[in-house]
Amino acid sequence: MIETEEEKKDLVDRARAAVSERAELPGMSLLEHLQELRKRIVHSALYLIGGFFVAWFYHDKIYGFMEHPIKLALARHHLPTQLNYLNPVDGFNMYLEISFMAGCILASPFVLYQVWLFISPGLYRNEKRFVTPFMIATVGLFLAGAYFGYRWVFPGALNFLFDFNKDFNPLIEINEYTGLFLTVILGLGATFELPILIMFLSLFGIVSPRFLWKNIRYAVLVIFIVACVIAPTPDILTMCVFAAPMLGLYLISIAVSWFVHPKTRKRRAAKAAS
Repeated sequence: MIETEEEKKDLVDRARAAVSERAELPGMSLLEHLQELRKRIVHSALYLIGGFFVAWFYHDKIYGFMEHPIKLALARHHLPTQLNYLNPVDGFNMYLEISFMAGCILASPFVLYQVWLFISPGLYRNEKRFVTPFMIATVGLFLAGAYFGYRWVFPGALNFLFDFNKDFNPLIEINEYTGLFLTVILGLGATFELPILIMFLSLFGIVSPRFLWKNIRYAVLVIFIVACVIAPTPDILTMCVFAAPMLGLYLISIAVSWFVHPKTRKRRAAKAAS
């Protein structure tokens, strides 16, 4: 019994030592947290504005990149490849929209770094070294999802739709096409961020790996609902194409949750202190 009490005391001492290894800065008051949040928001806004102006400088090339899939699909079906507009301001508005989206993507690493700076005071010192993997994983997952949509999903959906509507003459308006393109590409890019979302929820103890595994059946249902919403075509094959990588990412998220969950972090910190 004494040995058990000694073990408990040793565990408490190691836990206290781990807590003392938190951020170098002292604890912050609510007002200081709000001031820090405002600072990070202002910096993020400046990065977004800068990204927009850089993207606007190359808006014609960005549009050419965006237009490429529809031109290939139209040419394949022997249809005119020139898109249409209904209002004289449509082209200008479209350039503004794609420049803003491209600017957000360009600024995303800097914005994510501001997010990391805001949450880093709540992490152990040895966990702050994960800032580089965090940045690479976040940007890399988004680009992987966007490329997956641009390279395979979106062209396949366009070919399916043109084959299905072969009895009709298409009149494709630039804003409608831009909306469809951004929905598919950004939607897939965002869904590939699932491990990062789970990481944050697990980091603060909101979800646990056991909870994620126990409720996997509901996760599958939600994933297929999301795939149905963001899929550009209503066929089951396209929905499964959207859902398959999301299911794989969910399984990866369970492993990520185990790694960053507070209980696992405390065990690692106590082991390092011993």
